[in-house]
Amino acid sequence: MVQTDANAAFELTKDAPKPNPGPGQILIQVKAAGITPTELLWYPTHHQKDGSPRVAPIPGHEFSGIVEALGEGVDAFRVGEEVYGLNDWFEEGATAGYCLTLPAFIATKPRRLSHEEAAAVPIGALTAWQGLHDRAQLQSGERVLIHGGSGAVGVFAIQLARTIGAEVITTASKRNEAFLKELGATQVIDYKDEDFTKAIDGLVDVIFDGVGGETLDRSWSLLKPGGRLVTIAAASEETAEQRVKDAFFIVEPSHYQLSRIASQLDEGTLKAIVDVVVPFEEAPDAYAGKAKARAGRGKVVVAID
Repeated sequence: MVQTDANAAFELTKDAPKPNPGPGQILIQVKAAGITPTELLWYPTHHQKDGSPRVAPIPGHEFSGIVEALGEGVDAFRVGEEVYGLNDWFEEGATAGYCLTLPAFIATKPRRLSHEEAAAVPIGALTAWQGLHDRAQLQSGERVLIHGGSGAVGVFAIQLARTIGAEVITTASKRNEAFLKELGATQVIDYKDEDFTKAIDGLVDVIFDGVGGETLDRSWSLLKPGGRLVTIAAASEETAEQRVKDAFFIVEPSHYQLSRIASQLDEGTLKAIVDVVVPFEEAPDAYAGKAKARAGRGKVVVAID
C-alpha cells in the first residue's frame, strides 16, 4: 500500500459512535484487535476511496469479536456468534468498541483460541497462506527461505511451509532460534551476524520475503532455475523493477481461507503467536512500536473489552 504521513492524527477511543450496518454489512463488537504499526503510513488510513482526506481515522483492521447486528441481506452469520477476520482498509478500524465488516472478510473464530489469540491471526496467516499456497505454490519436498521468520507473518509462513512438507530456512534474530525451530524451521540464520547468501547450502525453490531492501536484492541469486520469490515489503509496491513488481502482493480477505486456517488452529497444526497483549490505554504506544515487555515474535494485540 502506498504510504503517507506517519504523523497524521488518528483516533483511539472506545467511545466512538457505534456504526449502523448497511445492506450486506455486519456490525462487530470488538474484543481484541491486532496491531500493525506500519498501518499508520498506509494511504487508506488517511484517505477515503475517492481520494479525499480522512480525519482522525481509527486504525486496526484485524480483530476478534462478536456479531452485534446484521445488515439487510446477511444470512451467513448470526447475532452473538464469535468471529475473527478483517475489515476494509478504507473503513474505520477495529481499535474501538465496534467496527463494520463484510461476510467475505470474516469466519467463525477458532474454538480453542481466546479473542486475544484470534486477533493475532488474520493478516499474518492470510498473508502467509496466499504467499505460499496461491502465489509461490510451494510443494512438499521443496526448500523455502523465509525472511523475517519471527515477525507476525513469518511465524505463520514457517508453520504453513512445514505443514506443506517443505524444508524451511529462515532469517531472524539469534535469540529466537530455538523458538523458530519449534515452529518448524530446520535452519535459522542470524541476520545480524551472518551472511544468509553464504550460510545456505545450495539453492532454494521459494523465497518468501518480509523484509525488502538489500535483503530482497541479495536474495534473487539463491533461487533455483524456475524458483519463485514473493515479497510483502511495502517499498516493493512502488518499484520500477519488473521482477519485484511481479513478486509483490498485498493480502486479500478470504472467508474460505480464514475458515481453513481456523480448522488448523483448532487441530493444533498451527499456533497463534501473540507477542504481548496490551490494554486499550496503551494502544498509542503499541502503534508507535513501544509496547512494553515485547519478546519480538508474533503480533502485538490490544484487548478492547
